[in-house]
Amino acid sequence: MTAAVLWLSPVLLPLTGALLVRLPGRWWPWLLPLAPLPAGALALADAPAPPLDLPWVLLDARLLLDPVGRVLLAMTALLWAAAGLAARARATDRRGFGSLWLLTLAGNVGLLLAGDVVSFYALFALMTFAAYGLVVDDRSGEALRAGRVYVVFAVLGESLLLAGFLVAVGEAGGAVDLTVVRDAVADSDQRDLIIGLLLAGFAVKAGVVPLHGWLPLAHPAAPVPASAVLSGAMLKAGLVGWLRLMPLGEATLPGWSAALLTVGLLSAFAGVAIGLTQREAKVVLAYSSVSQMGFVALLVGVAASSPEASAAGIAAAVAYAVHHGLAKGALFLGVGMVGDRAGPWRRRLVAAGLALPALSLAGLPLSSGALAKVWAKDALALAPGGWPEPVTTALSFAAVGTTLLMARLLWVLRGAPAKGDPSVARDLAWAVVLAAVAVGTWALPAVLGPVIALPPPSPGLVVDALWPVALGTALAALVWWLAERTPTRVPAVPAGDVVVSAESVVRWLAACWRDLLAPALGRLVAFGDRSRRRVAGLLAAGGAVERVDLRLTRWRTAGALFGLVAAVLLATLLLPAA
Repeated sequence: MTAAVLWLSPVLLPLTGALLVRLPGRWWPWLLPLAPLPAGALALADAPAPPLDLPWVLLDARLLLDPVGRVLLAMTALLWAAAGLAARARATDRRGFGSLWLLTLAGNVGLLLAGDVVSFYALFALMTFAAYGLVVDDRSGEALRAGRVYVVFAVLGESLLLAGFLVAVGEAGGAVDLTVVRDAVADSDQRDLIIGLLLAGFAVKAGVVPLHGWLPLAHPAAPVPASAVLSGAMLKAGLVGWLRLMPLGEATLPGWSAALLTVGLLSAFAGVAIGLTQREAKVVLAYSSVSQMGFVALLVGVAASSPEASAAGIAAAVAYAVHHGLAKGALFLGVGMVGDRAGPWRRRLVAAGLALPALSLAGLPLSSGALAKVWAKDALALAPGGWPEPVTTALSFAAVGTTLLMARLLWVLRGAPAKGDPSVARDLAWAVVLAAVAVGTWALPAVLGPVIALPPPSPGLVVDALWPVALGTALAALVWWLAERTPTRVPAVPAGDVVVSAESVVRWLAACWRDLLAPALGRLVAFGDRSRRRVAGLLAAGGAVERVDLRLTRWRTAGALFGLVAAVLLATLLLPAA
């Protein structure tokens, strides 16, 4: 029992904290950075998960913490702790924000530990819907619109997942253990239906094209610490779902592999192309997340191609997810510090701090991004058919695009107005995440080594990682130089591109109804009313004639008229002629 409670503490502590927030006092904001610590300790502890046997739990709950789960749990705990430290000041007078933060944390950490379908779905839904409160926290019009879009996509994703889970559990004979369900999906006659539902449902959370519309709206609307965990940690829940429930390594899925490779490539380039037109830093970072999660989808596609490629694809996807989570968390926290009122030295330090995760995201040699891209290219070499060479080449050019996107971020941030005073807590939180980004190069091989062996570095790999960053930097410098001399305004794609397009279609349909269809229908109804009045008049006249005819046919009336006619004729005969 004690072991089970200790293993559940990463979920129990934030759930309890969400209730304790309502108690009087000003001590509770410390729960935000402290609540993720049990999850971090559990991720670092080298101990197997015990069987969960709690008498008050009616459902067949299970714990699951494999090597992949440990890596993602460690990254998630670190990001939530650092972001919680940065969010303390905001949460001091906002107890509702604190409760929703802790509930979202409980769901995010809990789904990484869930070993059964019921717990996984419940905690996934808790994370998804509690995060709505973080998106709409400032209650501005922009935040409320982003919240509405977020909820629409969330309900869509949850509906797809629920349908997929129900069919999968039915195929497993009612068993809810994730391992049993995954095995049942591999052998099921409805395998493609289940995989399609699960892929689409988790793709909503991962933010890949075309289900990414909520992401560029939610990130700018949420507070900076919430954006850091939304992009850094919560997006990875989609990856966790794919790895936990898709029969990777147990079945060959060529069709779904091709679909993931296609969607991944589309996301990688669309995120860069649209992000380069944006004028707000957090929106640029949101589209960068769309692009980077496209890389993750590519690697899951490799893992789905064949059992032989699954281990390499999974390890590369997890490595890329950890690298992206840390780098993107550091970038969001750093963007929040750009607006601090500070002297030139602090501004230079903030700029240097932003450059570290930006260059890592671009794949600078000796960074965690370069290492993750090496693993990704090794995994892509196992892709089926003619995919390896074009996808590997595309990945290099996508790295050029990422470099340009990071340069765009720095361009947008220059001259940002001061909005607040520096905070020691936020500085410390940012320094912790930056340190994690810096040591990621050395930490990832040690942690993921048991899953896949890291190929030895070579001069060729260094050059291969260097040229996309160098080319992207040169292009960015050229564009910067031209923009300083001939300022031009690049047309911006509206944030939430697919959502804005859908809204435009709805407005066009509404205008068509208002200006064309409704008036035409009104005229038709009016014509129908006039026609009905004419017909009613004719019917009324016909009825009057019919009533007269009936009266005429009555015997008394007919006899009287006959007598009257006879009298007139008799009078005519008897009167003398003139």
